[in-house]
Amino acid sequence: MEDSHRIVIVGSGPRGVGVLERLAARLADGAPRRTDIFLVDAVEVGCGRIWRSDQPDWFLMNTVCGEVTMFSGPPDDGLTRPGAGPSLAQWWEQHDPENADPNAYAPRALHGQYMRHVVDVSEACLPPSATLHRITATVEDLVPSPVGYTLRLSDGSWLRADRVVLTTGHPTPALASAHHELAEFAAIRPHLRYIRGDSPADMPLDEIPATATVGIVGIGLSFYDIMYALTVGRGGKFIEGPDGEVRYEPSGDEPRMVVGSRSGVPLPARGRNQKTAAYKSGSTLFTPDTVRAHSTGAPLDFDRDVLPWLLAEIHLTYFTAVLLLEAPERVDAFRDEVIARSMQGVPDVLALAERYGVQDTSTAPDLWQLSRPFEGRTFTGVDDFDRALVDAMRLDLEHAERGNVDDALKTSLDVLRDTRWVIRELMDFAGFHPQAHRGFLADFAPRHSFLAAGPPRIRVRYAMSLIEAGLLRVVGPETRFTADAGADSFVLSSGAVPGSAIRADVLIDARVPNPDVTLDPSPLAVNLLRRGVWTEFVNGGGETAFRTGGVAVTRASFHPLTAEGRPDTGLTVLGLPTEHTRWFTLVGSGRPGPWNEFIRDADTVAAAALDVAPKATSVATAPISVTVAAETVPASEQGAPV
Repeated sequence: MEDSHRIVIVGSGPRGVGVLERLAARLADGAPRRTDIFLVDAVEVGCGRIWRSDQPDWFLMNTVCGEVTMFSGPPDDGLTRPGAGPSLAQWWEQHDPENADPNAYAPRALHGQYMRHVVDVSEACLPPSATLHRITATVEDLVPSPVGYTLRLSDGSWLRADRVVLTTGHPTPALASAHHELAEFAAIRPHLRYIRGDSPADMPLDEIPATATVGIVGIGLSFYDIMYALTVGRGGKFIEGPDGEVRYEPSGDEPRMVVGSRSGVPLPARGRNQKTAAYKSGSTLFTPDTVRAHSTGAPLDFDRDVLPWLLAEIHLTYFTAVLLLEAPERVDAFRDEVIARSMQGVPDVLALAERYGVQDTSTAPDLWQLSRPFEGRTFTGVDDFDRALVDAMRLDLEHAERGNVDDALKTSLDVLRDTRWVIRELMDFAGFHPQAHRGFLADFAPRHSFLAAGPPRIRVRYAMSLIEAGLLRVVGPETRFTADAGADSFVLSSGAVPGSAIRADVLIDARVPNPDVTLDPSPLAVNLLRRGVWTEFVNGGGETAFRTGGVAVTRASFHPLTAEGRPDTGLTVLGLPTEHTRWFTLVGSGRPGPWNEFIRDADTVAAAALDVAPKATSVATAPISVTVAAETVPASEQGAPV
């Protein structure tokens, strides 16, 4: 009997489930030979650790559920199947119609249940010649051989594979030096606690005593989750009044929260969603072809070649929305002239907006000011800063309430989300020169995330109510997080706010850990790097080289480059391990309608996994350099049992 073709997917978060769905779709008409698919996950097979289905419902997604799908095609007149299944919103409506809302931000646990549904549907629709095996275990090692791979699992068993798809998701890399020192400071003081950056659902938040003062590093999406867990999760209640204002009714079990960041402002709210699931985002000026046509050549410089076109697109969207209110009869002519001027280079959108009757062009979005609204400003004290902060949050909520179509600011900032694909196409695989690549990730990418990734409006109102209740304090811009041996505590302070220093018993890093393959302590990552099975992507060479921390892979089908610089075509690496080789790989779903990059990547990887041709490691196909010492696989591992 002919041996089966064995495909192992390591990690069953969105990327792994997306690949499985496309494997099942491709196998729907039958497989030419027997195929065994192994879906392996250390926490929950079908949704993974981050999306596990047993986490509390207050941990939310940050995309409205009507814009989320894990099926590679919409439902049709037939049965639900790979390539034709419901979006998250449609599935939610079928299973919980009383609470479902296409414009709602669904609980992550609900998305985990939906992903498990996708896995169940994919398994049920496999042809008789294909079988899905679900394995709950950690993959600790992967050993290549001339005919395939053996994977060592945490229970001591080994699994043989012909093709392996690595979608290992969010790592927990070793702490950077400053936070390592803070963790060490707490480790020898029983009354202090340091909690490292991770998924809030995996943080030991229940262990924090109500009497504690909790310092929080970062005021992004994870902060809002932690805020909710330490309030509603402790029995408190947010009570909404008829005027839209919110007050907090404490339970008495809440700790006091003190939070800070570079900006000193909680992440701005997403605009009220006015876009249907069928909405198709587009880009008029900012396209890969336009940028390349007007650049001085490759590799690109982000500030010189890319950013001006992105800003022009944002300003075009902004002033289109303004003119729709002030002079709608001029909108078409304004846009036509902007597009005509773009044939010669980046158009002066502000000047053209003024020419077409915009009364005040000084309101055009300034991404630097919006992302650091208090930069360079000093305050007389804590009360002065608190007033400025609440005023800024109220103004942001006014914009958000008007909606992501009607409000000029919020609709223009949506351009940042809608054009991520443009930046990816231009930047990925050393599209930017090393200095520009490093600068983009250090400066612009955090500003982009701050302005594009906001929470639901109601969560910003909740934060304001906690400030008013005295349970939450924002320290100020450029917050410093230090360990004070004399005070025997953590201290948070802002140089811009006199009197802001405050002690904390617990310090939580609420930032998403930055992926770095060289700092990933997981046994699998360590072994793959040690042997040179995968390597770090280095942009450029010599003194200007930029060591990115991402896994070096080819373009589609994303095969890792070995220490010899050759692709291993039996392996594919998708998602967060390749972050910085590619950009914004944390995207976790498709979108109803035409395939986005998430589904295209999943399909490309599925096609490569089904390829039964002998694997090859003979020709390098990506213009990158790698610096890793290869190590011979020990003889004891070459003959590992299957």
